[in-house]
Amino acid sequence: MTHGGQTLYAKLWDAHVVREQGDGEALLYIDRHLVQEVSSPQAFEGLDRRSLRFRRPSAHVATPDHAVSTDVSAPNPRDSLMALQVRRLIENSRKHGVPFVGETDAAHGIVHVIGPELGFTLPGCTLVCGDSHTSTHGAFGALAFGIGSSQCETVFATQCLPQSRQKTMRINFNGRLSPGVAVKDVVLALIAQIGTEGGRGYAVEYAGDAVRAMSMEQRMTLCNMTIEAGARIGLVAPDETTFAYLKGRPLAPQGELWDQAVAYWRSLPSDNDARFDSELTFDVSAVVPHVSWGTNPSQCSPVTGRVPDPAAEADPSKRGKLSQSLAYMDLEPGTSLDDILIDRVFIGSCTNSRIEDLRAAAAVAEGRRVSAGVSAMIVPGSAQVQAQAEAEGLDRIFREAGFSWRSAGCSMCVAMNADRLSPGERCASTSNRNFEGRQGPGGRTHIMSPAMAAAAAITGRLTDVRELAEEAA
Repeated sequence: MTHGGQTLYAKLWDAHVVREQGDGEALLYIDRHLVQEVSSPQAFEGLDRRSLRFRRPSAHVATPDHAVSTDVSAPNPRDSLMALQVRRLIENSRKHGVPFVGETDAAHGIVHVIGPELGFTLPGCTLVCGDSHTSTHGAFGALAFGIGSSQCETVFATQCLPQSRQKTMRINFNGRLSPGVAVKDVVLALIAQIGTEGGRGYAVEYAGDAVRAMSMEQRMTLCNMTIEAGARIGLVAPDETTFAYLKGRPLAPQGELWDQAVAYWRSLPSDNDARFDSELTFDVSAVVPHVSWGTNPSQCSPVTGRVPDPAAEADPSKRGKLSQSLAYMDLEPGTSLDDILIDRVFIGSCTNSRIEDLRAAAAVAEGRRVSAGVSAMIVPGSAQVQAQAEAEGLDRIFREAGFSWRSAGCSMCVAMNADRLSPGERCASTSNRNFEGRQGPGGRTHIMSPAMAAAAAITGRLTDVRELAEEAA
């Protein structure tokens, strides 16, 4: 079958249409579903209330991540909401025959980290999860998006989901990253330019020589942050890098099936004559390290910049929102970003908790010490990442530098567990969101790359990581 003039998104969509419903609406078949403890209880309850069964239990994988404790010395109190959420997921998974990965399992971790590790995430598939950052899996050429609790129930019972067809946008990243600049900086610079609504209504495909040069971990960071630009879907076409990452994974095809799968996956990239509804091009060689200063991911700037002045904004509505952000963040206009002192550092989350992220942070931390008065923590995204980091001695580097080394989980990315900011605390974070209260009521979040967060831990302030590289040289 040929796909003349089709985009990657169109190929994925067409391959999964069960029934066209008109006006761009269709019933899509869902190949894979990742289930976690926060969004699933209502879905399981709805299924039981209507005496329905799972259509395909084996097409789902359940694991707790948001509510788990990452401090092995301080497990969740048994009577806490967090412990209850985990127990419910265990009970529901057992009752319905859903494959379950427990907290002590060697494969445990954040859903968006373990899905690819297991080979559960594959090119050409549709994949959903009750979490907005499901866009992460689009890095493999999968049509992946977040869904709500009622939609989780629909997928449980039918393995299908009504969806609206999105417009298509291609974002071309060309050039080479400069030393000290990470993919996180690239995507923050993008969101600062197009805004948090820039991708709304679009399935975004990332292309260009800079994307082709990225590792799978870098591509996952890129697609993970797509939701912060307003798009539900971020995609990268599968290629040899994708195949090398997946080959031999526990749930990936094996033997002859692998060869057949790769042959199909090679047909998925957008055709040369495919047309997109919108197309943007950026030179990544011009990007410098970025940090957020406000309360949404578009409110960020090069770390060499200053806090903006609302008085310079002509639009009254934008001026009011800017003033509100600075009031919450307790920042004065004109302040140099690298003069902003921090209290906490969090390196983790489904955006930046993979082994390459930890290596980048360890390279900054090695031979240095966390600044006095700063509490810094490293949270691997999975037990597999944790084991690999410990085998490489990264945990030793972090501990010797004064970082707290944790077990796998979502941790301080979102205040749904014991790891959270106290009111007024300021955190350098590698997570994906800096909304008011995201890391704890009254907490103030500055999002950045792992290397930048490690640099902030060392200096006690927002810091251009390139300065530390110059010192070392």
